[in-house]
Amino acid sequence: MPARLLEVNSHPVSTLTPDDHARLNRLLTASAAGDKRAFSQFYDALAPTIYSVCLHVLRNQALAEEVAQDVFVEVWTKAVHFDPEKGTARSWAGRIAHGRAVDKLRSHVASVERDDREAALADAAFHLDIEDEALSNVESQRLRAAVDKIGEPHRTAVMLAFFAGLTRAELAESTNVPIGTAKTRVRDGVQKLKLILGKEGK
Repeated sequence: MPARLLEVNSHPVSTLTPDDHARLNRLLTASAAGDKRAFSQFYDALAPTIYSVCLHVLRNQALAEEVAQDVFVEVWTKAVHFDPEKGTARSWAGRIAHGRAVDKLRSHVASVERDDREAALADAAFHLDIEDEALSNVESQRLRAAVDKIGEPHRTAVMLAFFAGLTRAELAESTNVPIGTAKTRVRDGVQKLKLILGKEGK
């Protein structure tokens, strides 16, 4: 990996054009051949995206930055395995970020009580689905349309938990139900949403 370790930042993730994707593919291919300058440029271009993926899963800036740095180390060492015929460099690197962020999340929730652990992992799975949609250039309207299809009370639970960022306790209070019911509604809503997105993707 290049000696210069760039700082991961949280600049907004922009939509890439076909030319942008082609450039990233070329940079990653050059990186696989040991071109440190190309990798530095690849890092600069993808750091916001990788950080965003990690932050969606971990919901902790410090952990997200730590994992994002690890992801780029892995991207550098595994760049030779990238095949532009099978997908874009952005998606390839994003999927590595998914895996590393979930690994980090699992290690942090290992000592948490069962209910809280299941809720955290459900959050991770949901955000992986969201980020994967984005990396596949699927419009965010599709996700919100799918949420509208899961029906009440699950729609409200999912919207408040994931789009409004309410904790399970806050969700229970705002909807006037026991916390166990709130957790169940979110879990069942996520399952319904995954089924809908899965059917639409076929």
